[in-house]
Order: sequence, then C-alpha cells, then structure tokens
Amino acid sequence: MNLNRALIATAVIAPFIANAQPPRINVYDGFETGSLSAVWDTNRFAAGSVTMQSEIVRSGRGAARVTLRKGEKFEAGMNGSKDTERAELLEASKLVSRENVPYEYSFSQMIPADFPIVPVRLVIAQWKQYCNGDNKPCSDNSPVVAVRYVSGTLRITMNRSRRSETLYTTTEELRGKWTDFRFRIRFTPASHGILQAWINGKQVVDYKGATAYPEDASTGYANPSQFYFKMGLYRDVMDAPMTLYIDEYRKQQLPE
Repeated sequence: MNLNRALIATAVIAPFIANAQPPRINVYDGFETGSLSAVWDTNRFAAGSVTMQSEIVRSGRGAARVTLRKGEKFEAGMNGSKDTERAELLEASKLVSRENVPYEYSFSQMIPADFPIVPVRLVIAQWKQYCNGDNKPCSDNSPVVAVRYVSGTLRITMNRSRRSETLYTTTEELRGKWTDFRFRIRFTPASHGILQAWINGKQVVDYKGATAYPEDASTGYANPSQFYFKMGLYRDVMDAPMTLYIDEYRKQQLPE
C-alpha cells in the first residue's frame, strides 16, 4: 500500500518537477501584526528602527514606522562617493524579480509634517539590479529605478548607465498625508522594457525602453539579471533623525 501511494505521488508531481518554474508572486502586507512579516528581510536596518504601530495608518489597524538615526546601518562611500546610512525594508530573497517578467508594486507612505527638508541624497523606494560582488564594476551603481525626496521635491529616476534620468518631478507638499504609489515594471536592458507609475491614482510615468544596465563583463551584471526592491530611508550621513510610515504593500507578477 505504501509503495503504491509513493508511485502515485511521484506520477502526480513528476510533470511539475520536469517543468519547474518559480511560483507566481502575489504577496500583500498590511502591517497588521505586532512584528515584521516574512515578506521582509531585516538586514537593511538597525535593531529598533522599524516598528509596528496603530496610531498612523493608511488602512486597517496597523502600519510600519521607519526611523533612521545618524550612524545606523552606516556604509562607507566607494570610489569617492559620500558615506550613507539606511533604514530600509528589503523584500525577501524569494520575491526577487526576474528579467523580462512584468510585475506590479503598490505601497503607501506617509511623510510626517515635521519631516526635515534637506538637500542631501534621500531615497524612499528603489529597485536595484543584483550585482553579486563588492569588487565588480557594478558594485557602486545607482538603483535602476528610484523614488527620491530631496529639498522637498519628489522625483522618479532611472539609471541604465552612470547618468541618471529623471522621469517625473513634483514640488507638491507631501508631508502630513499619505501618498499612494503604484508601479508596473518589466526589467530588461533591451528595448521592450516597461516602467509605468501612478501617484494617488494619477499616472505620472509611461516609459517604454531599456529598464536595466547592460549585462556583460564590462558592467559585471549577470545575463539574465535579477532585481530586488527596498523602501524606507536611504540617505547621505546627516545629524537629524528621519521618520516615515509605510502601509498597504503589494507585489504581483503580471501575465507575460
């Protein structure tokens, strides 16, 4: 009887093993629990920098509070770049995006009314092309897509070389209220890439073309590449602490 069951089980799963594909991604985090969910890796923030709270929420009963203090998760600059510090939620490794596969991301952030307006580099969400090596040419490259908030200006930028391209800019006052972001992205260094972005339901970016760095020995990127998402606070080193709130995160793999 046990042998028959084993043979039946093998017959059932064999086709899936032969045609193994990563499971289709469809995850949601409303930050409703008392601790950070398994959707997130914890190695991009110091202990105590990310907490769950219920006083300021976009929906439901909870949201994440992210606080960055001077020197926390410090990273020395490379090749003449400035030193940085971070408190970011990094998507778990099982959720990394694959090249040529479309995904949709959505999340809400609230920048408090007393948030400092400063001219230093500040990234509140970013997608990085996986480099896999501190000594590779790609080890100090900028994110391929980033949401930046500098001197009170919000920008969506793209990097596919050493030059940054700004796809959207707004000086609208964002502090003291929730902002809803939605992105559709297909990462590829080829011409069929896609980057679409909506802010508070209004489409602000509709880009078609390369959405990744070239992949060869001169750049250090693998072919095909993988891409990972982070959000929170990433900045040049400064004295003043910063806090923002995050809620209603979702990532879905779209039909190809």
